[in-house]
Amino acid sequence: MRRLCFLLSLAVIASAQTNPFTGRWDLIVKASDATFPSWLEVTGDKVRLVGRVASAKDGVDVKREGSHLEFTSSEWYGKTTKVRWALDVKAGRISGEAKREDGKEDRVTGVPAPELKREVKNWSKPVPLFDGKDLKGWEPFTTEPGKSPENHYVARDGELINEAPGANIRTLRKFTDFKLHIEFNCPDDGNSGIYLRGRDEIQVAYEKSNDAKHGMGSLYGFIAPSVALPEKPGQWESFDITLVGRRLTVVRDGVTTIDNQEIPGITGGALDSDEGAPGPIYIQGDHTGGMKYRNITIATPR
Repeated sequence: MRRLCFLLSLAVIASAQTNPFTGRWDLIVKASDATFPSWLEVTGDKVRLVGRVASAKDGVDVKREGSHLEFTSSEWYGKTTKVRWALDVKAGRISGEAKREDGKEDRVTGVPAPELKREVKNWSKPVPLFDGKDLKGWEPFTTEPGKSPENHYVARDGELINEAPGANIRTLRKFTDFKLHIEFNCPDDGNSGIYLRGRDEIQVAYEKSNDAKHGMGSLYGFIAPSVALPEKPGQWESFDITLVGRRLTVVRDGVTTIDNQEIPGITGGALDSDEGAPGPIYIQGDHTGGMKYRNITIATPR
């Protein structure tokens, strides 16, 4: 009887110590001017967040009582702004608010991020996504609320060229798992990116200030390339990118730089946080003019 009571006491203690926020969450944040995707990871007393823009960051001043969690992050709302997040979890769903230091409040909802465990044994023959002649199959867009896309992407001599900073561009088709081949020519100090399913950015940049997790070929803010290759600004290079579920492989100029690594969550600039849904290939165009792409093909499961 005493042993049973002891075991029951342990169970009660363990239950009390269980953190219902533990894991990864796909969030939607409704601000006064826009709705944008976000992502949250909770491990013990540590919080990691992807907000409106930029890459994953650690939450600070983390406090939790039962099913209520609070922490602070710095977000970009035209300027760097401190935000206090107050979240509750009930029946496996998050709700709450993000209070900005300027007094505005955003509503937050969220669901557990899907595991996306699957494999592909057979692939289709690669097909072109860009014919080199026009922008058929692509559309310009912007992620900035209230702005119309000012497109500077043109097709010329087999190349997709962004002549000046402006709109991003995405495929009309949406994809789940795929093998993407894409060649790129990035100018010195240039910055662009290739978004997989419209959510996960492979960085294309030769900016001087970038670290490995934000440099050429990284999964922006999450995974640095395992091999540091020579920079080739103004020269043609290639990526061969395989994405199955959350597993990512990147081959740059024939060298494997990310080898079957897990994508934790969406990166800044994602179109949405519905990680289980198909999405487009989207190429960033709002940072740098002079970016060039060509020979874009994709293979899908069959």
